[in-house]
Amino acid sequence: MLLGAVALITGCVTVGYYAQSVRGQWDILSRSQAISDVLDESDDDARLQDKLKLVLEVRKFATEALRLPDNGSYTRYADLGRPYAVWNVFAAPELSLVPQTWCFPVVGCVVYRGYFDREDARRFASSLQTRGLDVFVGGVPAYSTLGWFADPILNTVMGYADVDLAGLVFHELAHQLVYVKDDSVFNESFATAVELEGVRRWLQSKGDEARIAAYRERKRRDRAVVALILRHREDLARIYGSDRDAAWMRREKHAVIADMQRQFTALTASWPDYDRFRAWFSTPINNAKLVAVAAYQDLVPDFEALLDGLDGDLGRFYGEVERLAKLDKVARTKRLKRRLVSEAVPDPGRQLALSRRRSTACESAE
Repeated sequence: MLLGAVALITGCVTVGYYAQSVRGQWDILSRSQAISDVLDESDDDARLQDKLKLVLEVRKFATEALRLPDNGSYTRYADLGRPYAVWNVFAAPELSLVPQTWCFPVVGCVVYRGYFDREDARRFASSLQTRGLDVFVGGVPAYSTLGWFADPILNTVMGYADVDLAGLVFHELAHQLVYVKDDSVFNESFATAVELEGVRRWLQSKGDEARIAAYRERKRRDRAVVALILRHREDLARIYGSDRDAAWMRREKHAVIADMQRQFTALTASWPDYDRFRAWFSTPINNAKLVAVAAYQDLVPDFEALLDGLDGDLGRFYGEVERLAKLDKVARTKRLKRRLVSEAVPDPGRQLALSRRRSTACESAE
């Protein structure tokens, strides 16, 4: 879900990209106003009032109970007049799952490139397609500037369920706590793990056992769908790593994706009220789209195992994550994987789940 607007502002690739980045970020900041002022002015919009009050509640919980940064982020509101804050472009070769990356000062290399205008994103995606790359454009309702600005809560997330809105705040504040250059998977998986743990603790604080049970069931279903996607991604990786010719790989690629879609239909047949992945599966699936899922999920269970191994102590957990962040990419991933195997068995209620906006790049195919 992280866009990394700082990257957009400080690390433009072209003058045009720089210009749209500055304009887009300035537009968001200029539209924002204190939530307390909005509450005073929006008496006729009860739903908006309820959601903004909830944001202030979970913002306080994030600081007091989750030890997340206490600053001006998510104390302001901005109506952008559009359904998404930005549109992220993902790309990967036709016969590889190694993502295209873009590198910027401050935030390092990331596996997507963000645009504040949908048409700009589409044009860039088209230019990548002409190079033979698989491309995916996903609408992103919110992002973090990593504490460089006081990020406002946006109209783009006001339709979220309460648990998802709370999770969004926890997720984005986690990015402000720990961020590692050149490692999107580490950053997104850490923030997603904090998000899931934060929502669990927030619901427990309210003593709402029914909502806790419903949340855990939804996450169980999410976990099953993500596992299905990752299994098929592994099948594709084996195909692409073979010594067979390109024509054979293309046939196998289409067969694996078709099988994944069939299995999703079968898996969710008994879940009539479950729609969190239906849009994702209903639009064309390619390597770039699978990269977007991987960026949010690969290390989530490892971070959860680390937290469980520390008896749920968030202070110690953040300290250990900061130490991991100082290692090189290979070393930190190995350290996390070792902990998953040897130190802890995660609570079933806090396992791998696809981030809501997070996916957000996975929720909307443009």
